[in-house]
Amino acid sequence: MPIVTLEISKGRTREQKKKLVEGITDLIVETLQVPPDWVTILIHEMDRDSIGKAGKLLSEQG
Repeated sequence: MPIVTLEISKGRTREQKKKLVEGITDLIVETLQVPPDWVTILIHEMDRDSIGKAGKLLSEQG
């Protein structure tokens, strides 16, 4: 049973997350040849103040 954990910054719409889950599920089903009901995807949303990239917080980068 594949379990995928995604860590993304907050601000995505429900529709965006739905499309993301559908796309990742399709990829896993095709690649691993497993039924869709075996695939679990966990989305952890983080504040942009809690993510750093290139030495700066994402909230500082615009």
